[in-house]
Amino acid sequence: MTWEIFNIIGTIAFAISGAIVAMEEEYDILGVYILGLATAFGGGAIRNLLIGIPVSALWDQGLLFLLAIIIITLVFSFPLGALKHWKRWGTFTDAIGLSAFAIQGSLYATSMNHPISAIIIAALLTGSGGGVIRDLLAGRKPALLTGDIYGVWAMLAGLAIGLGFINETWGLYLVFVAVILLRMLTVQYNWHLPYRSLKEDRSSSFSQNSGM
Repeated sequence: MTWEIFNIIGTIAFAISGAIVAMEEEYDILGVYILGLATAFGGGAIRNLLIGIPVSALWDQGLLFLLAIIIITLVFSFPLGALKHWKRWGTFTDAIGLSAFAIQGSLYATSMNHPISAIIIAALLTGSGGGVIRDLLAGRKPALLTGDIYGVWAMLAGLAIGLGFINETWGLYLVFVAVILLRMLTVQYNWHLPYRSLKEDRSSSFSQNSGM
């Protein structure tokens, strides 16, 4: 039951996220549905491939697909005035999807008796894979790969569950809330992973060569 609850929460959150991004990019209604569904189910599909679940298992989620389609339809039908507030709530919706799917992916991999490394990767891919696919389809740089630290929170959730630190239902909901809070704090305080840029070096090199 807990696994199903997190699956439903994540599906709703990411269906909304994908649909909104598609509308921001001025995609037509088909594009809105495709991006919404890809965001909601893409991470789980990639996870299934890596932990040995047939891809066809994706189609066993008929009710979730129906739920996602209903949510996307509602979002597409919302008054534009209401959607303009998306930027205020969009990160929160993404945080909910990240947290729910990270936990769901961890529980899935744990139930199959996979090693801790597979559980952590399952948490990362399920929690953020759909967002990466969404960003790529929208022509954006994936936030996961550009310094945003939110993937770390998904991996930590997987680590805690995989090591058996979280066994009770209340503990899973505590992790759910913790990941959401950490994700929101990441945005609030602009936390990033370390990175190095070659753009400045290239510019300096070009200037030096031009002056010679």
